[in-house]
Amino acid sequence: MMELKDFTIPFIGLKEGKHQFDYQIDNTFFALFEFDEFNETAVNATLEFHKKATLLELTFTASGTVNVNCDVTNEPFEQPIDGNLDLIVKFGHEYNDENEEILIVPHGEYEINVAQYIYEMIVLAVPSKRIHPGIEDGTLQSEILEKLEELQPGTEKKETEEDIDPRWNTLKKLLTDNK
Repeated sequence: MMELKDFTIPFIGLKEGKHQFDYQIDNTFFALFEFDEFNETAVNATLEFHKKATLLELTFTASGTVNVNCDVTNEPFEQPIDGNLDLIVKFGHEYNDENEEILIVPHGEYEINVAQYIYEMIVLAVPSKRIHPGIEDGTLQSEILEKLEELQPGTEKKETEEDIDPRWNTLKKLLTDNK
């Protein structure tokens, strides 16, 4: 089972230079954050960790797919995602994460947990409006779409003479007789 401590990087023991960390993200990762909008998740996240003498440069990238439900039809589909996030970690007197691109940690810190940043990067990489690709190209067949097309405005049925109540016909004669 995946735990948040799996995403903790003890940078104090790393040599200066670039280091790479790879993570396989699935639904157990999102369960740690109590996030359940994805049916299935298969994302590869990579962290390029560049340690310098006075700061840390973190470059996150993610690619893969998340299975989500369409906002229009509620049909599940695989949504491809690509995301990236750059973060600079500086050292200061107290913890400060007010700026989304710069994180300030106290001088005595020796490790950093990157789970929150990976979580945010993946969630923000998914489009806010999730539309099944079959809707856009017209290949998706579902009961919901058929009902929506049936109820779409502008496609009203023309009423025939048999559908009209005969009392209305009598009233229409009154309108034309006054001329």
